[in-house]
Amino acid sequence: MAMIKSISGIRGEIGGPAGNGLTPLDIVKFVSAYSTWLRRNNPSARTVVVGRDARISGEMVRQVVCGSLMGMGLDVIDIGLASTPTTELAVTWLGADGGLILTASHNPRHWNALKLLNSKGEFLSAADGGEVLAIAESEDFLYADVDHLGHYSTNQDMNRRHIDAVLAMDLVDVEAIRKAGFSVAIDCVNSVGGLILPELLQRLGVKTVKGLYCEPTGDFQHNPEPLAKNLGDIMGLVAKGGYDVAFVVDPDVDRLAFIDENGQMYGEEYTLVTVADYVLKHTPGNTVSNLSSTRALRDVTGRYGMQYNAAAVGEVNVVTKMKETGAVIGGEGNGGVIYPALHYGRDALVGIALFLSHLAHEGMKVSELRKTYPPYFIAKNRIDLKAGTDVDAILRKVKGIYADEEINDIDGVKIDFPDKWVHLRKSNTEPIIRVYSEASTMEEADEIGRKVMEVIEKMI
Repeated sequence: MAMIKSISGIRGEIGGPAGNGLTPLDIVKFVSAYSTWLRRNNPSARTVVVGRDARISGEMVRQVVCGSLMGMGLDVIDIGLASTPTTELAVTWLGADGGLILTASHNPRHWNALKLLNSKGEFLSAADGGEVLAIAESEDFLYADVDHLGHYSTNQDMNRRHIDAVLAMDLVDVEAIRKAGFSVAIDCVNSVGGLILPELLQRLGVKTVKGLYCEPTGDFQHNPEPLAKNLGDIMGLVAKGGYDVAFVVDPDVDRLAFIDENGQMYGEEYTLVTVADYVLKHTPGNTVSNLSSTRALRDVTGRYGMQYNAAAVGEVNVVTKMKETGAVIGGEGNGGVIYPALHYGRDALVGIALFLSHLAHEGMKVSELRKTYPPYFIAKNRIDLKAGTDVDAILRKVKGIYADEEINDIDGVKIDFPDKWVHLRKSNTEPIIRVYSEASTMEEADEIGRKVMEVIEKMI
């Protein structure tokens, strides 16, 4: 069994002994720590929203989470099966003091996790997350007596309200989408996307919607990470003809991938790039993505005379940088679109609505639209190290070797060459260095990445 504790929550495989997997005891401990943190930072805190994806373990986790919150004296508003962005929005709409999302995102079916939200419906900062971890470690909890237990209620209106909010955005052009008469296929990997995306597309005016794996059973019919190697079924469906585009989401619907009319992957890195292009055409402003995301966003931002900024990897870091720079659009290269006109969270519904509006306005096929953006390719490699290796010392030496290039060290070391880049990040869970590299061809991307890897391997 495996369990990973981080500032953003607790993630693990279901079952096994306590402390080695995501067991009921571990859930109680972590929810109690989060509740304690909530009260310490806001003594009047009373209400927490709980939403979950459709994982097989979700009902068990939900019951333990809700009972633990009530035992800590907090009221629960259970919104049921809901996407991560829906739950984030529900925290503010319902005036709650925090939120818990029960999802392991793109992890396989035997995993689950608790994601922690503050009163703004945003992920906790590093400092706040660290405080929750410390409380959990010390088990410094105080449970409510019988007269002060929390109360439980449900609200089944959040999916509809989320769709309403997306359709109400200024840049969503329902009339243009309806006139375009799009035929769309979707793969919702047997989770909550199957509950909300068909209704979203119908209300956007899409002519035909074909759903694949839309039953929210939690028994994922393929690896749930929306990568080409996992999407043979929907790529094959679209390749037969009759569809303008296909949308693929992960189990909690915060990542979005496109498939063009020929059944080819659009490129997850280009989800944000394309949506940003549409937003910038109508709303001048800055953009943000993380250091491991494609340079294409910087290039597109420059076309409009605006400024691009890079953040450390992690949604909370991207959001922080967006707020600092007044970005009008941002996100991550894994298909995560963050559009602050609605909220500061990755949201596949927002991405779909803005993309279809863009496609309708441009009057192009999806494959033609993709060709309007700078072509880049990202290679992903790793260097395996001996346990106890001083990774920070290695990265410092790398900075010195490449001191003549543009260096960013806010998250590992990123070396920006004139026409390519390499990003080195140490893992927090195993002795490895992740090596991401990008260039105008996959061969060049892999070559520059391996050159830097050779430099490191000579050191060690």
